[in-house]
Amino acid sequence: MPLPLVAVVGRPNVGKSTFVNRIAQADEAIVHEMRGVTRDRSYHEADWNGVEFKLVDTGGIEMGDDDAFQGSIRAQAIAGANEADVVVFLVDGKTGINADDEAVARILRKTNKPVFLVVNKMDTPNRTDELWEFYQLGLGDPWPVSSLHGHGTGDLLDAVVNELRTVELPEEDDEPSINVAIIGRPNAGKSSLTNKMTNNDRSIVSDVAGTTRDAIDTTVEHDGTRYTIVDTAGLRRKSQIDQDVEYYGFVRAMRAIDRADVALLVIDSTLGLTDQDQRVAGYAAERGCAMVIVLNKWDLVEGPEAKADIRERIADRMTFVGYAPVIAISALTGKKVDRIWEAIDKAYENFSQTIPTNKLNTWLSGIRESGHTVSNGKAVLRMKYVTQTGTKPPYFTFFVNRPDVVTDNYERFLENRLREAFDLEGTPVKLKFKKKD
Repeated sequence: MPLPLVAVVGRPNVGKSTFVNRIAQADEAIVHEMRGVTRDRSYHEADWNGVEFKLVDTGGIEMGDDDAFQGSIRAQAIAGANEADVVVFLVDGKTGINADDEAVARILRKTNKPVFLVVNKMDTPNRTDELWEFYQLGLGDPWPVSSLHGHGTGDLLDAVVNELRTVELPEEDDEPSINVAIIGRPNAGKSSLTNKMTNNDRSIVSDVAGTTRDAIDTTVEHDGTRYTIVDTAGLRRKSQIDQDVEYYGFVRAMRAIDRADVALLVIDSTLGLTDQDQRVAGYAAERGCAMVIVLNKWDLVEGPEAKADIRERIADRMTFVGYAPVIAISALTGKKVDRIWEAIDKAYENFSQTIPTNKLNTWLSGIRESGHTVSNGKAVLRMKYVTQTGTKPPYFTFFVNRPDVVTDNYERFLENRLREAFDLEGTPVKLKFKKKD
């Protein structure tokens, strides 16, 4: 079930990141006194009184001239209000209202979403005389809080989650389907691939990078299997997410990856593998979904040497998702697109599979007999047995005498041996080590 979304909007330097950190109980958002510094790690999961939700710290606003800045503020407020289930509008209790606050308030007064006007930096409890001027924003009673000290945040969250309890989230289809997120950097051909796989032109296809702003779900059936295909906005480097509409495109893409079973990472073969492609692959790998790498525009790559160079570069630089099969296609002409369905099915089957415990322990016996282990001083790792404790992705728990001795290299060694022994193509695996005397 998707989680409701709470967007924190407001002009720069009112304390949005500090507020988000207080709510998310983490220091994931960058907190800095410079205006417009928030560009990174702005997508958080949080919960309060048993209600889980996504929390989004809006950011990426570049300071330009006053007119450009006003436009960015307005775009942020509109995008936040459109995307979110609840909007938290943060203002600065120390500096009072300014023109940017009034511009945001005008937009938020027209939305049908619940809006909480939150006056931040009210560091002295029970001092309410500074609140009166904020009533003129026309958004009801202001909520005084101190993000720095935590004053007032509990009462605010009580009210926010009461609103979230009334939100009607889209119900998941009872009929099972494989969730497939089509991801990649802008202009790699994701929309063309979506159209080819869904046989419609629902996604706008354009040569202008960044045309796709929304994540669009389309359910299709192929050879008796149902798939929910999600074409996402192109993912840029986070430091380049300066426009607020594009910023929310990034948020939607992250939400699509969160619920994906299989991610199709679309790479523009004419550009070859880029740092951005690696970064996008990292997002999906972090979230543990299966993956297929799709080399699009393959028909435009001239000569076998150039094609071999692209494949070699992927093999060298994408080892962290080395489990992902690589398929070369042309989304525009449809050449080899049919091969993607088979790759999705195989990746999903392996992503969902359960390997019997007796087979795993027969494999482990071979590892023990080879004598390949790891030690730290006098402490030598001894592995007792292994069992699979989860799926989507497969999760393996090793019971050992000294979990603290296990190194990253040894973990990689075990994963590689697992992959040699069992068919795990297309899926990441998770390894856990528990102490057993």
